[in-house]
Formats: sequence, C-alpha cells, structure tokens
Amino acid sequence: MSVPSHAKSVAFSGYGDADVLRLTESPVPEPGPGQVLLRVRAVGVNPLDWKVRRGFMEAVFPVAFPHVPGLEASGVVAAVGADVTAWKPGDEVLGPVAGGYAEYALADAAKLAAKPADLGWEAAAALPVAAESATRALGALGLVPGETLLVHAAAGSVGSLTVQLAVAAGVTVVGTASEANHDHLRALGAIPVRYGEGQFDRIRAAAPQGVDAVLDAAGSGVLAESVALAGGPERVVSLVDPAEAGPLGVRFSGGGPGEDRTVEGLAGALALHRAETLALPVRAALPLADAASAHRLSEQGHGLGKIVLLP
Repeated sequence: MSVPSHAKSVAFSGYGDADVLRLTESPVPEPGPGQVLLRVRAVGVNPLDWKVRRGFMEAVFPVAFPHVPGLEASGVVAAVGADVTAWKPGDEVLGPVAGGYAEYALADAAKLAAKPADLGWEAAAALPVAAESATRALGALGLVPGETLLVHAAAGSVGSLTVQLAVAAGVTVVGTASEANHDHLRALGAIPVRYGEGQFDRIRAAAPQGVDAVLDAAGSGVLAESVALAGGPERVVSLVDPAEAGPLGVRFSGGGPGEDRTVEGLAGALALHRAETLALPVRAALPLADAASAHRLSEQGHGLGKIVLLP
C-alpha cells in the first residue's frame, strides 16, 4: 500500500472553543516497534476530546501543541513496525489510536482487533473506547448473575455497552436516561428510569429488591445517594467524577496504567456483534473537516449514539 509523505489532520494549537480546531497538512508518522500505521476510515468523537481541547483536563492530560485529538478508529493497516507479525498491510482493524483525527494514525498493534466484514467502518470506530470503559467498570464492580446494577447515563455509548455486557452476563440492569431514550434501554434489556429530581425514589421503585452495584457514567452529582443506595462505597465506581468520588471513598476509574481492558473489551463487544445483539448507534457521521461541528454536537450531550468523523 502506497503511503504519502503528508496527509490531512485536524489539530489545535491552543486551548479554546471548537473554532480552535483547524484542518491542516502534516507529515505521516512512521510506525515504530509494536506499532501499525492505519489509513483511518472513521474515528470516534469522545467527550474527552473536547474537554482536553477546552483545557479542562490540563492537570491530568497535558498535551503538546499542535495536538491532534482522536482516541479510537477503524481503518486499514497501511504499514507495520519491524517487529509486528500479527498484522499486514491491507488488514481491516479497529482499536485505540493516537491522533485519530487524521487520514493516517498510529496504533498499538497488540490492542487492535480484526474488523468483521459485516461491521461498518462507522460502527467499528464507535466501539473501542466504550467497550474498554464498560469492561473496565464491570470488572471493578465484580458482578455475578442475579445481581442488580444501576447505571447512570445508561443511554450513552459507555452506558449502552455496559448494559448489554451486563445483561448478557445475567445481571439485572436499571438505567437512568432521558425519557426519549427509554425505549432504547428497554430494547437492550434494561429497566429505564427518568433522571433528574426524584430519580432515586424512582430507582427504588424500579428495583425493590435493592441495588448491588452502581456505575456513574454521568458525572452529575449522583454519587452520594448512590453510595447510600448500594449500602457503602465498595461497589460504586465512577468513570467521570473524581472530585466527588474521592471524599466519598468511591473508586474513580480513569483507565490509567494497569487498568486498560481494551483487548477484553473489544472481544466482548465483537461477541455481541456475532450474536447479532450489539446495539451502539451512530448519532452522526461528519467529514473530518467538520470536526468543530462534531465537537459542538458532543458538548450538547444527551444525544443517543456515537459521533464519528470520516477522513
């Protein structure tokens, strides 16, 4: 496969609103040991992307400018590092990447999965971050069949995959979401509850047997009441709210060193795909040049499904 010396990417050279994102030409990186170079076909847009862009994560996620966002992608292997034997040029894959808002991006060869022929590029790009996060959270909570899990923000991409993986494992799931997304949650096998004022009364009514564990994927000040509902902080995990989690003794899981569950997560998500039960809708697919519009849409929140960019 012929690889150009330069290609399009989207980057920002300072923190700010979505208008700091610029389409540019940059050198195509060469894969080093353990890496592959992907010709990106679709890249997922995650809330972390715009939080980093706005400078909200500077203390824990500093970046060098210019910075190309993008944590996950689907694409075709264009070149491989000298020691990579698992992949060859032409292979269709999905997984985590570095700088995915680009026509070409580097990926860790060991964390990629083969893209099934019947899984579209857009849907494939929407999977890696959500699958890893959901699998990491469920592993931390240690649920067993017959237990009940409460998922805050259950209709989001991470929440939806958590619901599906938990239900497949025999766990009863109660999920908070806006009323417009309740049919989606029912289709996944969850018991939907409207979020907002009074939601914990509604949760108790929906789960009279009690709740064994709680996953917070919302970050909307729900942890204190979640700890009370679960009978303590031991089986409450937040993926999004370290500030509230710490004082309550709740585990915050940010996917740092030693926590990564990408390989297991992708295996579980692709197993759902093979069983024809995987449901992770794509909310919008926009051209790479419209990355600013994608960020604005992501910042609005509350939408059902993942936003992807198409280089």
